[in-house]
Amino acid sequence: MEKVLITGAGGFIGSHLAELCCRKGRRVKAFVHYNSRNDWGWLETSEAKNDMEIVAGDIRDFDSVLAAVKGVDVVFHLAALIGIPYSYVSPLAYIQTNVTGTYNILQSGRMLGTKKILITSTSETYGTAQYVPIDENHPLVGQSPYSASKISADQLSLSFYRSFSLPVKIVRPFNVYGPRQSARAVIPTIISQIQSGRRKIKIGNLEPTRDLTFVEDTVRAFLKIEEAEGLFGEVTNIGMNEEISVGDLGRLIADMLGEKVEFVPEKKRVRPDPSEVKRLVCDHSKLIKKTGWKPVYDLKKGLTETIAWIEKKPELYKPEIYYI
Repeated sequence: MEKVLITGAGGFIGSHLAELCCRKGRRVKAFVHYNSRNDWGWLETSEAKNDMEIVAGDIRDFDSVLAAVKGVDVVFHLAALIGIPYSYVSPLAYIQTNVTGTYNILQSGRMLGTKKILITSTSETYGTAQYVPIDENHPLVGQSPYSASKISADQLSLSFYRSFSLPVKIVRPFNVYGPRQSARAVIPTIISQIQSGRRKIKIGNLEPTRDLTFVEDTVRAFLKIEEAEGLFGEVTNIGMNEEISVGDLGRLIADMLGEKVEFVPEKKRVRPDPSEVKRLVCDHSKLIKKTGWKPVYDLKKGLTETIAWIEKKPELYKPEIYYI
């Protein structure tokens, strides 16, 4: 069985992907961010942690990345800075992590002859939809330093495919949600505020629409893309081909929790208008045609699991604080 490396394995999507790979019988090397506490992120409490090799390093550090890539056949590269608000504070941090980090993976794979490298992109690279649904040919528009860094990483990856025949695939998820998601994301923010007893819910812009995919469906799509014939040097979207506004999403969550609430836009949570991605709807026809992927979770089913998980973990969220 081929050995896989998952960078960002201690994070939200990465930890779910690492667990899925273990369930599938894959040999997993999990790359987590080095820290003095030897904290493995979400893998600390994972039932699968004893079934994988966990190594610590820094995706910005070529030496630790090269050592991690050595001896593996497949790389799933998920390590990144993803919070859009913090990218306004420190654009350079996003260049160093998302662009240089991706270079380190690509160059290591090139030097070591890695069989497959899957680079994780984001629907934010498309910017506000110029047409819907958004297919893989949609123009790329960097509306935030975060999205610009991810566009750069994607283009660098495709250049390594074209220049050096590096076996790269680009995986482009739309809006992923589910257990373990950061408190800065809109769904955990709404749920945790309501569950803490608040009835005036602080939120950002209510108008933008998003295409939401449950995390388990997302990581199954990662494996489907990895296993598919072809798709090298190409981008593949992951999404539901459904859209919901942030306001309607908030009202749906409140209804599911049986509470009447008021949503209060807070200035510091609202993106600068030219930077706000106002509409995202995924065209997933390529994913379905090339891999046969089908989602298991609709929005209500996914939200039900997310609500139940957050309810059991109130200590993980600080609803009184806006944390970028």
